[in-house]
Amino acid sequence: MNTTALTDETPVSAGASTRDDLLQAASDLMCRRDTLSIPIADIAAEAGVNSALVKYYFGNKSGLMRALLGRDLTLAVSQLEELVEMEMRPSTKMRYHLSGLIKMYFKYPYLQRLLTATMRDETDEIGAELARLYIQPIHDAYERMIAEGVDAGEFQPLDHRFFYFIVIGACDHIFSSRYVLKYIHKIDEIDDDLRRAYSEQAISMIMGGLMART
Repeated sequence: MNTTALTDETPVSAGASTRDDLLQAASDLMCRRDTLSIPIADIAAEAGVNSALVKYYFGNKSGLMRALLGRDLTLAVSQLEELVEMEMRPSTKMRYHLSGLIKMYFKYPYLQRLLTATMRDETDEIGAELARLYIQPIHDAYERMIAEGVDAGEFQPLDHRFFYFIVIGACDHIFSSRYVLKYIHKIDEIDDDLRRAYSEQAISMIMGGLMART
């Protein structure tokens, strides 16, 4: 995502630190303000650097946001691919995945909104690349996990394409729609206790629809 190389005079550690600081500042502000609309000047101020460094490291704000997606999603995708390869019951794999997915959205409540908005607003080439990097692996994992569960007699046959939308919607929506909690339920903040309670109920409902009928 970095469109401008560091100069020979720039210490690599200092450059990496500033770049990471800008990414963290954008993440912190989107979490705190519950919006994707964060001005570059605010991100730079949060990081304690000159706003020109956003252009230096990322090219523009769009480049920064794509880099943030890479920071937040690359490890999650890798962990899911590792989970798929583990020797365990398909239902156990799926429960681990769903729990981890909810934890990810709890930590980064802007994440699904940012991915969707970036794919929508960028060029088709960039959108397709984001889908290849961060969505296709999830579809592939779901297709394989569901097939393994059906073969094991644990899952009923389901269309993995629809399963993706059902799961992402269920796991993300409470975090991307926090104002519903605020105005309807008088809850201003999702704490870990609420996250755990929601995770338990969401996973129970998803698994209930996935498990084979006996």
